[in-house]
Amino acid sequence: MNEVQGPTPAGTSRPYRSLPEALRAHRIAVEDYEFIAAVLNQVGVTSLLDRGRYIEAIRGGDGASLHIGKTYTNGFTEDEQIVVGATTLRMQPSEGRPPYFYVSHPSQFIVAAPSRSKHPSRVRTATAGAAPKVSAARAERATNLAERDYGVCDTCFMVKGPSGACGCE
Repeated sequence: MNEVQGPTPAGTSRPYRSLPEALRAHRIAVEDYEFIAAVLNQVGVTSLLDRGRYIEAIRGGDGASLHIGKTYTNGFTEDEQIVVGATTLRMQPSEGRPPYFYVSHPSQFIVAAPSRSKHPSRVRTATAGAAPKVSAARAERATNLAERDYGVCDTCFMVKGPSGACGCE
């Protein structure tokens, strides 16, 4: 959790008019919008500032500002309990901003299912002309070149290369 502190690299920071505007500007995953909004509503954020690598959320009352990055929200105290839905969020100690704690955004825990079709609009159906399944022997991958054993030269006892020569011939 190392994050750069302070204003943007140009030395400036601009305010955002709304949370969705800030989240879009920082290219935060759409799946996290509702989660972040629930967290910010619970802690009472009054303004949002662009800090380059993160969004700074200024709290209305006591407490440090929150830093909202692509995958985390940082700036909670140890005794704070944030509840989203019916779940109390698990806080983790911040490495880049001690003594504060952070929570990971839900998109970090979503495992994307692999796409079955190369073209998103194409529906895959089983037909008589479908490709056969790959056999287990064919599915095995070749070992790396560094792991291959090419043997040892009987004359100079050097390791032979991929061509079968050692260099003494």
